[in-house]
Amino acid sequence: PTLPGTLFLPPMYLKKDFLLSLIREATRVGKTSLIMSLVSEEFPEEVPPRAEEITIPADVTPERVPTHIVDYSGNGCAIHMAYAILWHCLSCKQYKTCYILASSNDISLLPLILVGNKSDLVEYSSMETILPIMNQYTEIETCVECSAKNLKNISELFYYAQKAVLHPTGPLYCPEEKEMKPACIKALTRIFRISDQDNDGTLSDAELNFFQRICFNTPLAPQALEDVKNVVRKNLSDGVADNGLTLKGFLFLHTLFIQRGRHETTWTVLRRFGYDDDLELTPEYLFPPLKIPPDCTTELNHHAYLFLQSIFDKHDLDRDCALSPEELKDLFKVFPYMPWGPDVNNTVCTNERGWITYQGFLSQWTLTTYLDVQRCLEYLGYLGYSILTEQESQASALTVTRDKKIDLQKKQTQRNVFRCNVVGMKGCGKNGVLQALLGRNLMRQRQIRAEHKSYYAINTVYVYGQEKYLLLHDVSDSEFLCDDETICDVVCLVYDVNNPKSFEYCARIFKQHFMDSRTPCLMVAAKSDLHEVRQEYSISPADFCKKHKMPPPQAFTCNTLEAPSKDIFVKLTTMAMYPHARLRCMCACNRCTFCICQNFLNSDLLQSVKNKLFTAVLNRLRPHVDELGAMLLADEESSIIHQVHAVSFVEDSIFMESSLDPHLFEDRHMTQADLKSSSFWLRASFGATVFAVLGFAMYKALLKQR
Repeated sequence: PTLPGTLFLPPMYLKKDFLLSLIREATRVGKTSLIMSLVSEEFPEEVPPRAEEITIPADVTPERVPTHIVDYSGNGCAIHMAYAILWHCLSCKQYKTCYILASSNDISLLPLILVGNKSDLVEYSSMETILPIMNQYTEIETCVECSAKNLKNISELFYYAQKAVLHPTGPLYCPEEKEMKPACIKALTRIFRISDQDNDGTLSDAELNFFQRICFNTPLAPQALEDVKNVVRKNLSDGVADNGLTLKGFLFLHTLFIQRGRHETTWTVLRRFGYDDDLELTPEYLFPPLKIPPDCTTELNHHAYLFLQSIFDKHDLDRDCALSPEELKDLFKVFPYMPWGPDVNNTVCTNERGWITYQGFLSQWTLTTYLDVQRCLEYLGYLGYSILTEQESQASALTVTRDKKIDLQKKQTQRNVFRCNVVGMKGCGKNGVLQALLGRNLMRQRQIRAEHKSYYAINTVYVYGQEKYLLLHDVSDSEFLCDDETICDVVCLVYDVNNPKSFEYCARIFKQHFMDSRTPCLMVAAKSDLHEVRQEYSISPADFCKKHKMPPPQAFTCNTLEAPSKDIFVKLTTMAMYPHARLRCMCACNRCTFCICQNFLNSDLLQSVKNKLFTAVLNRLRPHVDELGAMLLADEESSIIHQVHAVSFVEDSIFMESSLDPHLFEDRHMTQADLKSSSFWLRASFGATVFAVLGFAMYKALLKQR
């Protein structure tokens, strides 16, 4: 339903394009003549009752926007709509009508331009009469006198109309107080903090040049920079400090631009940093489009980590590689709210004082990117990522991983972040596992307040020399898991060795959700420092793992003097990276290289050859060891004697353990040929040992690379 005096137009005239509405508030003011003179560039002798709708192309307008001009006929009506300009065309003779309009309530919502037409009929200016009205009503952007007959200020009229919509004064400046409005000061303060890349409180010449280039695509000459700072010094005592522009000086410059009618300069800066006409960051700026296919995750790329490193270094004023609460608060001053709560300190690594470290800072951003990518885009927008890195949007900071099914097919992954769901009944030690990933023992965990508890923990883990992020999530201890709680890269099943009913829960959850899935699972026996009791289950945890081809239960405790062991986290990350190859050769495909090598090493043929070779070497060496010692004693070589006796002692031990026949030592007579033969077999056995060690090392290296 429409109200009297209100007109609704099609959406094509809203938002991007601008509707210039000429409203006749008094008869015969020359409204239609203005439009005809603009189009034909000459005064029309015959003026129609109403001009046709006209569209001015964007390439012929100063602001490069298409302009729609609509001639409306009406009697004392006003048009209210978004992104429209109300042009009140008034004859220079009709001052009474002008005052009637100014006292009307219909002109209080949109920017206005007062146009004094037919200036060719008078010999004086009416601006002195109009200025008090402009001062009284802030909605009036400007006032101009023109003449359709003499073509005076016709083009300027339409330029001011576009300027009033694109660069309105109302949101920026308060004429009564002669200063900028709080919303404008807040936006410009955020822009200053982003541009102050070294966080010294001033904009240096390099920072001002960068600011000028990203906003206006042209750098400032050195003399121009000095002229700007001299203007600030002349009007503001603390506007320049250490040859840099302070925040007060920065705000003063924009106030000066607005007061001198150059508010398009301020609007250009505001829109470059993502602000709309209401001085709010636009959704297009904060949430750029990002397509994420199913079964894919999001991670920060190398450029994003470099940017976050520079942000951390900017606010780490004491250079202790940790952010104090004051430094963290200073970092988030460019945010409209505090994004991190006290639970973050129990999610990532901190120092002894509880301050977030550099590694913890990057880990928290990695966690946000993985769990809530839209929030990550929003946070990067607040920090000005796309502006400081000169990228199209902050979406360029993210990498969308490929489908997990492709990783399983290719048996390799390019992911750097792996999610592990920690499952177990209440009180089994799940929170201890999460905090152990952050290097906290039981004593430090007891200092955590209950309201600051976190159900996530993330830290870096090195697997075969590669740095990966392991994200632990403490899922609910209900009888059944929801679908979201089963989506992960690896599962950590935790039971309490001191609780006889703890393992039964892990076994039931495994059978319900993970026994038939391709998600690898690891059983963790928590609180291993306590007395282990028998679990009330049909089979033991070790037999259960063996039955389901899982690695054996891993003993774990966080009741240590130093940081808890991270062995289980390395195993969890390894299983997440290589889900097709179970730990301890749990793969049973008998087709891959891993299985073939393991089967060959465990084959009966290889074991038989190894035993026969070992027996032959011992049989050949044993009859001559004591005789060799006797000959060396005769030569009084004391140092060599000790070595030979040591060899004899070792060989006797091996002989006793191997249960060889003692009759092999009855014949101890040695000849020169036997001595040469024994030396040959010594060298042969040593070479065979070296060859075996090198071969096994090469096999392990190839296995690790795979």
